[in-house]
Amino acid sequence: MTAGRSGTRTGPEPDRRRFLRTVAASVAATTGVGLLTAADAAPARAGHRAVRRPHGTRPLFLGTYTSKEGGGTGIGLAGYDTATGQLTATGVVTGVADPSYLALGPSGRTLYAVDEQQQGAVTALALAPGGPPTVLGTRSTGGAGPCHLSVHPTGRWLLSANYLSGSVAVHPVDRATGALGERTDLVTHTEPAPGPGQDGPHAHQIVTAPDGRHVLAVDLGNDTVYTYRLDTGAGKLRPSSYATLRPGAGPRHLTFHPSGSFAYLANEVDNTVVVCRYDLRSGRLTPGAPQPTGTGPGTSYPAQILVTRNGRFAFLANRGHNSLTRYAVEAGGGRLRLLDTVPVGGDFPRHIAFSPDERWLFAANQKSGSVTVFAVDARRGTLTSAGAPFAAPMPVCVLPL
Repeated sequence: MTAGRSGTRTGPEPDRRRFLRTVAASVAATTGVGLLTAADAAPARAGHRAVRRPHGTRPLFLGTYTSKEGGGTGIGLAGYDTATGQLTATGVVTGVADPSYLALGPSGRTLYAVDEQQQGAVTALALAPGGPPTVLGTRSTGGAGPCHLSVHPTGRWLLSANYLSGSVAVHPVDRATGALGERTDLVTHTEPAPGPGQDGPHAHQIVTAPDGRHVLAVDLGNDTVYTYRLDTGAGKLRPSSYATLRPGAGPRHLTFHPSGSFAYLANEVDNTVVVCRYDLRSGRLTPGAPQPTGTGPGTSYPAQILVTRNGRFAFLANRGHNSLTRYAVEAGGGRLRLLDTVPVGGDFPRHIAFSPDERWLFAANQKSGSVTVFAVDARRGTLTSAGAPFAAPMPVCVLPL
């Protein structure tokens, strides 16, 4: 949703919300998960009847590996209770190979998945009301092992990162159907040189900055974040600048503060987090000093970092240490203060995601085959377990709608 100066809504957000409610209802109808079910009853007091609080179930998608032992057979379908966070399995979408990362298009009508294989590809799926997602088609990324994708805010371009070949790709999106066209660009990260112990570039993420004018690609192998301008007419990435981390940092995942003036980098190899200043005009990223993750001297590999919409707290998933680090965000986004670490309740938290209202945080735990759920206190930033882990075959990505 966008808002004008008067606070009135502009743009298609109300239609998107209406569509997502329809999708949620249709998923419920076809899978047997009730959209509106009875909530926990309030304790009865003398002279008062128990009050029933209605709540709903919304869709959630799970990425996995289909080619690995213990993996799944496709994109997992589930529903989560908006009042309790409880998950219920509802099915699987087959026909997508190694869908290890998922993203929703801006319209809410299309789901996109990487096919993380040697011959990398990306797949589009339609979220049509009245039935489960249907595969629209698959396109080659021109690289190996794509592990991340995102949709440009215009909804016209799909961006993907090929980990094994260290390249990033662009595909056009049909605005009417959400289907993908043939690749319009492929850029390989050839400089600077790979970091210590790395055999070459390894693009791990590609995302559009909040300003909408710049695209940033995080490369773990080169210890570098590249800034591009996307030619939204031709679908070409124009190099703008790049920021290099200290050798051996291994940057994996970047997320922006709501102000757009700062970004936070999770460094997989050296187990640190870095606050970066972002120049809105040039797109240049300036990394600060590395900061601890609170996991101590043991083995730990930071995976992903999230920031709350109010800009007050950040959460980091730590594989190996199997925890979630909590940070207080201070100085208008320019500083992270380490609060503590919370056990994630699973093994190897590969990916974390908020529900759209940020009431729940979901963690996909790859090695334990589970998804754990936490209630998020928006005021204090505390995390409270929402119950027993949900069993899922090798979850490596979780996408709640």
